Amino acid sequence: MGRLFAVEIVYRGIFQKKLAANISRGIVLAAHLDGKPGMSFGRYGDSPERNGIPAKYFAIVADDELTLEEGMAKYEPKEVDVTICVDDTLFKGVESWAWYGLQPINQLTKPNGTLIVTSMEPPEKLMSMAHAKTTPYNLAIVKGTRSFSGLWVYKDDHSDVRILGAIAKVLPEMVSLESIKKTILTEWHDQVKVASAEKSYKLTTKVPVKPGSGNQETPYRFDLPKWHEMGEGIAIPCITAGKPVEDPTTHVQGGIRPDRNQVFKKFSTRTMRPVVNFETCIKCTLCWLQCPDTCFDVTPEGLYDANMEACCGCGVCEAVCPVEKCVTMVAETEFNDNASQWEMWRKDSTGYLTWLNQKIEHRPERSHGFRYLGQYKEQVGEMLQIAQEG
Repeated sequence: MGRLFAVEIVYRGIFQKKLAANISRGIVLAAHLDGKPGMSFGRYGDSPERNGIPAKYFAIVADDELTLEEGMAKYEPKEVDVTICVDDTLFKGVESWAWYGLQPINQLTKPNGTLIVTSMEPPEKLMSMAHAKTTPYNLAIVKGTRSFSGLWVYKDDHSDVRILGAIAKVLPEMVSLESIKKTILTEWHDQVKVASAEKSYKLTTKVPVKPGSGNQETPYRFDLPKWHEMGEGIAIPCITAGKPVEDPTTHVQGGIRPDRNQVFKKFSTRTMRPVVNFETCIKCTLCWLQCPDTCFDVTPEGLYDANMEACCGCGVCEAVCPVEKCVTMVAETEFNDNASQWEMWRKDSTGYLTWLNQKIEHRPERSHGFRYLGQYKEQVGEMLQIAQEG
């Protein structure tokens, strides 16, 4: 039997589907040029993929056909040589819709394998988000912003070919740079994209990650029901109304915190989250009314607290809020917990406002979706400049 290579590409449903498919397909086509058979396939995290829900593509390559058949007989590889993450906020973990909890981004990365990520963040910040492993692995960063395009528009900013160039660097036993370049020229007919892959190959380096490094938090999990625990027929219990919210300082109870899905937390579905200025909120209810995920808890005094177990980061609350900077979407990488903002404000309003202003001050441009005509072209230009400068 020959050697089997496995690569997983972790992406956000719909927003990055074509990007992930391009990378997976490009790996396999290039491997074919090197004389290795392979298969590229996607595995839905949802059906159909929802906005932002983590999902995966796989590229399986082997030295020979028999080894490939053996590898493809498995539903999903138990370990991979390379994990590719095309959105650095997924370093906090991957929680597919209706799956089994939060999977660390590096869970399938084999000992001494490599985790490739597109990011503008330094290795130290990325590693503070990734859950700790008991085995060593490597981190490789392809410098760039997240390649989001919105629903049906593909942002051709060279993220796909730059990652292909990085793959040839970190796993040359699987695919060569020459084959990657030939594949790009055949598929995209663009010499500039070939140059981008070559540049990425030269610039990509690996940072070793020691066992035990990173986020020590135990990932959120739940137990799947056993067959003997299931009742006859199918019954889907409704979600009950919920309970009042208790003020952390006065212990007065009031408002409402709706009960929510017990086995699906939206910790990893968002790339941005709302931060709320409770001092300027006029209690107009628009954020609460328009939120598609019922994410807002109503506090005893009638304010609206975005619950991070339920928030998917869509930004509707910011869009409908009539008060300037009362609700502001901020990049998810700026946060290291899912705690209640309202409780923080009630315990220390001055400290909270300082924290809030710091978050808003460094607020990056929205990372997916387009708000005005021409924004697409502007963001492509920015990415190409980063690709050239390295």
